[in-house]
Amino acid sequence: MRIVVALGGNALLKRGEPMTAAAQHTNVRIAAAALADLARDHQIIVAHGNGPQVGLMALQAASFAPQNPWPLDVLGAETEGMIGYLIEQELMNALPPGTDCATLLTRVEVDPLDPAFSHPTKPIGPVYTAEEGRLIRAEHHWSMVAEGEGGMRRVVPSPLPVTILNLGPVRLLVEAGVCVICAGGGGIPVVRGPDGKMDGVEAVIDKDRTAALLAKVLQADVLLMLTDVEAVFRDWDGPDQAAIRIISPDELDAMTFAAGSMGPKITAACDFVWTGGTLAGIGRLQDARAILEGQAGTQVRNPAETPKDDCTGQLGPKKRA
Repeated sequence: MRIVVALGGNALLKRGEPMTAAAQHTNVRIAAAALADLARDHQIIVAHGNGPQVGLMALQAASFAPQNPWPLDVLGAETEGMIGYLIEQELMNALPPGTDCATLLTRVEVDPLDPAFSHPTKPIGPVYTAEEGRLIRAEHHWSMVAEGEGGMRRVVPSPLPVTILNLGPVRLLVEAGVCVICAGGGGIPVVRGPDGKMDGVEAVIDKDRTAALLAKVLQADVLLMLTDVEAVFRDWDGPDQAAIRIISPDELDAMTFAAGSMGPKITAACDFVWTGGTLAGIGRLQDARAILEGQAGTQVRNPAETPKDDCTGQLGPKKRA
């Protein structure tokens, strides 16, 4: 099968972990082992998040030159190259000799009139204490939201992806059997001017929405969104909390999820299945194969293929995509 795998930024850098090169390398090595397990039996295309990394780069850039900070599109390109290199190297180390991998910087067109530009929701960077957040917001004029127990985190605009501009080279490599790592961080956000020329824009595109678009145009069978959360849950953090194992996109679309975290994954999963995808899976990185085989995580399938969901959190009948 052809599988587009979207690695969450928090799967590549665990929550609360120091954002060091060593920690990043260790986590990428773990991720590469899970990806290699899939790649031995299936063709995979890898996209990845960059929320923690691009936020750290933005903070470093603002500290170095607060009056002339680097724009988010350039910082996004830097993280795409950095994380892509790490994934490519560790994935090739984990796969048999002769396997070809390639990392591509990927520009993604967004609509300059997207309402997301006036309503930032995408969290990036580390979680600060309330006092640190207050000081950073005052110093850099960043939008901040509450995160966890008394913490704060920066949020930026997250417009919808319209077109993947580098699709031609991606398709050529995929058809040649190369394992492609692309659309990192949702892609480098660009807008089209009146003259037709592209220019970068201050935003971070949600990588799950771009991964769903990538899976659609590449006619992938499966979209896997791998993060640090076990599954999608009903009544999250409430008295009736229960893991959703197998569900239709219509049922899932009727529920409400957090805009800055699980919400984009739900929308991406529903869109992919509605437009012909066989399966969209959501769950933990280490459960990648188990999610694909219906033994872990959440599977989103069309109604004709969807057994009744077991809301107790127990697994439904095993289904192989």
